[in-house]
Parts: sequence; C-alpha cells; structure tokens
Amino acid sequence: MKIISHPSASALSEADWASLDHHNDPFTSGAFLRIAEKVGAADTALGWQAQHLALHDETAPQGDQLLGLLPLYLRTHSFGDFSHDWQWATAWQRAGLAYYPKLVSGVPFTPSPGPRLLVRQGIARSPVVQALIEGAIHVARTQEVSSWQCLFVDNADREALAAAGLLIRRGVQFHWINKNYADFDEFLAGFTADKRKKLKRERRAVHESGLRIEVLHGNDIDMALWRVIHRQYRDTFARYGNHPAFPLEFFTQASAALDRQLLVFIAYQDEQPVASAICYRDATTLYGRHWGTEVDVPGLHFELCYYQGIDYCIEHGLHRFEPGAQGEHKLARGFEPVPTWSGYWIADPGMRRAVADFIARETEVMANYTAETASHLPFKTPVVPYAP
Repeated sequence: MKIISHPSASALSEADWASLDHHNDPFTSGAFLRIAEKVGAADTALGWQAQHLALHDETAPQGDQLLGLLPLYLRTHSFGDFSHDWQWATAWQRAGLAYYPKLVSGVPFTPSPGPRLLVRQGIARSPVVQALIEGAIHVARTQEVSSWQCLFVDNADREALAAAGLLIRRGVQFHWINKNYADFDEFLAGFTADKRKKLKRERRAVHESGLRIEVLHGNDIDMALWRVIHRQYRDTFARYGNHPAFPLEFFTQASAALDRQLLVFIAYQDEQPVASAICYRDATTLYGRHWGTEVDVPGLHFELCYYQGIDYCIEHGLHRFEPGAQGEHKLARGFEPVPTWSGYWIADPGMRRAVADFIARETEVMANYTAETASHLPFKTPVVPYAP
C-alpha cells in the first residue's frame, strides 16, 4: 500500500470517488469538493491548498486501486474552517512559535459533521483508517506545520482518531430530531402552550404576508433563477459583514451534479422570487447552508431556514435537520443541542500539553452548556440531550 498526496479533488477519477463509502454525505462527495476547488471557493487564494491523501494498493489484481481517502488542506489562516482556534494562534505566537500553516481535514466553509476518513466500499475499514491517520501525521511532521486538525467528524472517525492519540475536542450545534412525527402539528403538540402559540404566530405572519413558498431540487432550477438565488445569498452575506465564498458557478454546477441532494426553499412575492434558503440532503439528514432575502417580512427567516426544513424532513422521512453552526435562537423552535467532535494532532509537545489542558476544561464547560440549553427547549416533556 502507498500513500499519495493529490493536489486537487479532480486528480481522482469519478470512479475512484464513487468507490468510497462516504455514507451519501453530499459534502465529502467528489462532486462537491471538485466543484468547490474548480470555481475558486476552496483554492490557494482563499487559503485552501489541497493535499488530499489517498491510500492506493498498487498490487491489486485489477491494477492500481484506491483503498481510502482523507480530504486534506494546507491552511494559512482559520477563516472558513470553523475550528474556533483564533486564540490558539495567539498562544503559539506568545510562545515564539508559528501557528500557521496548519493542516485541516474538513469541508471548506461547511461546518457539517460527517465522515472524513473515507474507505473503499466492501473492504476492512480499520487498516485503511490507521494508514490514513499515520499518513496525515507523517505529512504534518514532514511539512513542519503546527497541527493537523480533523474537523466535525462522525462517531466512527472520532473513535479512530482518539485511538490514534489525537486530542478530541467537543463542540455543540442545534439539530432538529424527527421523532416519527406525522406532520408539523404533531411536532408542535409537544410544545408548551406559550411556545406553541409563538411559533404559530411566526408562521401565520409569513402566510398572511401573501408570500408563496415552494421547494425546488437541483436540475429543477434554471440559470435565471440561480442568478436571483445567488444574488440574494451574496448580498445578504455581505450585508452582515460575511464573505459569500461560493460563486454562482458553484451552485449551477453543483445542482447539475448533485441533483436532488441540493434543494432550495424559495419565497415568491407576486410570482417574483424574493428570498431563498439553500440546503443539501442525504438519505437521513437535511443540511441548511445559506439564505438570502430581498424583503423584510417578520418571521421569514425562521420560515425558510427552519420550518420549511422541518416540514420537508417529515414529508420525506428524514431523521435529522442540521441548520448550520451555533444559534441559541434555534432552541425555541425545537432544535436540540447535539455534541460535535474534532480531532487534533499537535506537533510541539509543550503546546500539546497546553491544548490538552484547555480541551479538558472546555469539554466540561460544553457538557454543562449542553445540559443547560436542553433545559430551555420548548417541549412539555424534558429532553435528554441527543447524542448521534
């Protein structure tokens, strides 16, 4: 077996990407990463230098065979990886060390938990995962970076990273969990009376505004509509001082490649699209990613970004709705605190000890925060925090 570093997701064939078991996750698909890199959403200019690690078996009877892949980027800053490590960079500087560059295994501008250690379907997982982890650490040592960060991993990857000695950091997001609801009303029936009235009032305000809302998937969206959706996303991001990383070309190409794994909730006023929320999905989960609006309608953000997604999950039998990072305002709408996990390999022994101490204290704080926020959920019956 041999580890090869690839300078782009496009260096691997579509057949190679299709051979990997990424649990149908849209963000670690070859299509998403290839397009993001190709159109400049994740390139060196934005601090994402691809060095994807691939494990190959050159002795396979059918010729060179891809056994596993670890998405990997060399980063010169932390913007867009949601690692929340800005203070770490300051600590490195105070110690007379350079924090950047660092290596990151994650999805550009997408803090969505999922698989990172991708293994070929139908083969033993453990030896491939071990080889990929050892390969990443070797690259980190060879390039003399401060750290390798494997961000927002699923449970299987978390266990593998912990077993390899990486520091495991706990975070929290707010996700909606489908408890086999028949419809939105059954979901609301579990709320306390005052919380239920507030949510109904929000939905009623949007309905009475005269807006019409529909959902469109991938190839159902033409170029003219994508231009409007992208303008809304771009202008709304800029209005709040954020960087709209994904250009129009990303969405037009991704919608063709991902088709029904990409969907948009669109609000129309007088048959003109005036607001939109861009989402992705796999077989079990809906992922809310971006939103934009050209109108100021009370409750519209909650309707497009949360309630329409809940309706969609119930209708299509999806188990979970992840509407993005942070946001305690999601609690009142029934989104539960859920732990997230990331793994860290730290090169300098002294800084590793410092980070380990920080993570140990932070983990306790996060556990308490999760329990505290769960106590503010709107349900009549207390909820034990969900652990995926």
